[in-house]
Amino acid sequence: MGVKAEDTLVRIRELATVAFIAGVLTGLLVLPYALMGGLSVRAANRGFQSLPADMVTPTLPQGSVILAADGSKLATFYYENRVEVPITQVAPIMRRAIVAIEDSRFYEHGALDVKGTVRAVIANLRAGEVIQGGSTLSQQYVKNALAEMADTPAERRSALEPTAGRKLRELRYAVGLEKRLTKDQILERYLNIAYFGDGAYGIEAAARHYFGVHAAALSLPQSAALAGIVRSPQTYNPHLHPKRGRQRRDLVLNRMAELKVITLPEATTARTGPIHLHVTKTPNGCVTSSAPFFCDYVQRDILGNAVFGATLRQRRALLQRGGLEIHTTLEPKMQKAAQQAVDRFVPPKNSSGKAAAEVLVRPGTGAITAMAIDRKLGDSGKRGKMWVNLAADSDHGSSLGMQAGSTFKVFTLAEALRQEMPFGQKLNAPKEFVPTGFRDCAGHRVGDTTALGNAGDGEGGRDFTLVTGTWHSVNTFFLNLERRVGLCETYKMATRLGMRKATGGKLEQYPSFTLGFNTVSPERLAAAYAAFGARGKYCSPIAITSIGSPRGPVKVPSAGCHQVIDTDVADAVNHVLGGVLTKGTAKGNEIGRPAAGKTGTVDNFSSAWFAGYTPDMASAVWVGDPRGGYKHPLRDVCLGEGCFAQVYGADVPAPIWRETMTEALRGVPEHGFTEPGGGFFRQGSGEEEDDKDKDKKDKDKEKGGDKPGHDDEAADGPPETDWLFPP
Repeated sequence: MGVKAEDTLVRIRELATVAFIAGVLTGLLVLPYALMGGLSVRAANRGFQSLPADMVTPTLPQGSVILAADGSKLATFYYENRVEVPITQVAPIMRRAIVAIEDSRFYEHGALDVKGTVRAVIANLRAGEVIQGGSTLSQQYVKNALAEMADTPAERRSALEPTAGRKLRELRYAVGLEKRLTKDQILERYLNIAYFGDGAYGIEAAARHYFGVHAAALSLPQSAALAGIVRSPQTYNPHLHPKRGRQRRDLVLNRMAELKVITLPEATTARTGPIHLHVTKTPNGCVTSSAPFFCDYVQRDILGNAVFGATLRQRRALLQRGGLEIHTTLEPKMQKAAQQAVDRFVPPKNSSGKAAAEVLVRPGTGAITAMAIDRKLGDSGKRGKMWVNLAADSDHGSSLGMQAGSTFKVFTLAEALRQEMPFGQKLNAPKEFVPTGFRDCAGHRVGDTTALGNAGDGEGGRDFTLVTGTWHSVNTFFLNLERRVGLCETYKMATRLGMRKATGGKLEQYPSFTLGFNTVSPERLAAAYAAFGARGKYCSPIAITSIGSPRGPVKVPSAGCHQVIDTDVADAVNHVLGGVLTKGTAKGNEIGRPAAGKTGTVDNFSSAWFAGYTPDMASAVWVGDPRGGYKHPLRDVCLGEGCFAQVYGADVPAPIWRETMTEALRGVPEHGFTEPGGGFFRQGSGEEEDDKDKDKKDKDKEKGGDKPGHDDEAADGPPETDWLFPP
């Protein structure tokens, strides 16, 4: 007979012996329970042999973490605060401490500790009740695992109740476990599943929570304190019960010295003084995040997208239990710049109750690099706090959106340029415009007999070029231009650039479409303007770049970048909108590098906007009142940088944009726009102004205004609701 065959026979004999001893000791172990329950030892033993030996070990719930683009932590989500670690990342002294106090002969016995079990049985028989357990670490792991796999409170109670049936089941599974796993593997699983009190599950979370260190860095006193907790987390929690916690720690140290795991002097030194805690609570959720509304956006992205699970329950379980490492697009430098800007110009607790929201999107990628609101995430009933994310669509923040004002004129401009209209093309801008002759995409006539006008004095009653009409943001010019290029075509241009209502519905088609009556979000508007910065490539806004999990990568939605308008059309739009910052309604808000943008002021000053961009970054800023802009307009208000009779897009939103972009792009190499094709100049540059316009500019400068034609007000659309989110 060969050596291997002999080894096999020896192994079989050992297993048979273990099985026999297990059968005998099982009877002894459950004798007190059996006698109390009227069972015979033989019946109990038969029941033991009939139980299944293999247990499906559970995947432990682990918290998920949201990380910024630089790897810094934004937030954690968890059902149980746990971080699984391999045994090699647990300090050896911690491993020895838990074994010493919970199962000192762990590495010497199998699923049953014969001596320990006999000792427990004798003690229990003498007392006539169960006063001492004989459970090994393997059995304790099984008990915790069965409780972890319970789907209902009843199943959990069944897994923990002190009955003969439960003890038999644990032992049977422990026998199977010892056959499949090494001792170190069992200890690793036990250390990761054990509850250490104060909401800390597993040794890594416990080390971080109580001492602010990783499990690998635990000292002897710290290890003894943690090892002492697991027997009764509520009783020996040193945070809640310092005296009992210290007594339990000292007991562990004494036991370690008794077993010669440590020396007596080491135990004596470690017992000196109280337990030195450095309690570090792990926040759960977005409220304390450095970018709370972006964090909430990411959370809603996962909870609301079927990509992450068929049901909300599955998606919530993935986020709270899946141990996800969620890498996002947020750039802390950009976020800080945006947050400081909105807080400076619209302070969170301003007396007028106004708010500001800003979103930054990187052109050509769709990456949301910042999302700032001048509020803290929290109870909307408290001043300076809000649950509603005013920067995002309703599916990511409950907001119903805000009328976009003149920022929507860019879509009419883009369509005109797509139809090869030159910069020098002139159109009349009457003092009043009756919106007739419009058809929607279904071919229906839409319009009104109510005349629409202009906000700026002297803007109407003359011709403007495509360039000067945009710089001055003349309402009647754009209504005439929209009728010329087509309402449906303008609508299609906006939708190609990702625009939709904040509620998710299609944009409504009325003549004042170009004046921005549709309610949208800063997120969508920033992504649309980013497409111009990317020379016509539109990318859906995204916040998540990748997700890792213990089971491997999790698929995430793509930005779906694709060319939606020709590069030469985008170049032409950039050329025209560049003048808005140097010669138009936003003059004075330049940022020291090539940039373009558009102001927006909504009817009755119910809100104000600015959307601007460079080839490297795009941003949309909204300022208004969350209680409803028509009831609470931007009139006679005092904000961070002064008081205003009325607020235009150039007064507060544009300066927020300017300050944000200046700081966000500091250190970023400067990139310019591509010059538009010569065909757009076939009727000149379009920048020529007649004497009347020059005279008006001179008068504006004399008045100190230097704002040649504030952008005009939206009108003739469905009335804005009196709230931006569901009441």
